[in-house]
Amino acid sequence: MKVAIIPGNGAGDVFHANWYGWAHKQINKMENVSCDLRNMPDPITAKESIWIPFMREQMECDENTVIIGHSSGAEAAMRFAEKYKVKGIILVSACVTDLGDDNERASGYYSRPWDWTTIKANTDFVVQFGSTDDPFIPWEEQQAVADGLSSDLRKFSDKGHFMNSSFPKLLEVVKEKIKD
Repeated sequence: MKVAIIPGNGAGDVFHANWYGWAHKQINKMENVSCDLRNMPDPITAKESIWIPFMREQMECDENTVIIGHSSGAEAAMRFAEKYKVKGIILVSACVTDLGDDNERASGYYSRPWDWTTIKANTDFVVQFGSTDDPFIPWEEQQAVADGLSSDLRKFSDKGHFMNSSFPKLLEVVKEKIKD
């Protein structure tokens, strides 16, 4: 099985940002699993028109891939699953609108309604991590994703925007899903 980690925008070198490098290393230690993490093209605006083809053509995300998306990467994971079948998506700090931010609006993810039915049909599972104290994504936005996707929601009140250097709960979910 393959796992692809899609970072949030503005992360800089993804191997040293948040929990991405840590998760990449831990997942690659698992048996019969490979994890792909890359510095994304257009890392500031994270344009859908650039990221989705990159995920498909360069990272080779397909029906045997679990996509882990954080923040802008969560929106990329959802839009990817609107177009292509994937094994599953794990969303971290996901939202449904651009929150009035010009850079987020320019990404293109929010220019149309979310096709929840197609996303669900194209995934075997959707797990979502969210925190009520996220300083960037209001809880209502995260709950809207959970409602739209009927996700397996892991709700916290003390994780902020999930920017720690490790993420053990994420690793537990990956281990659980690769056994299935």
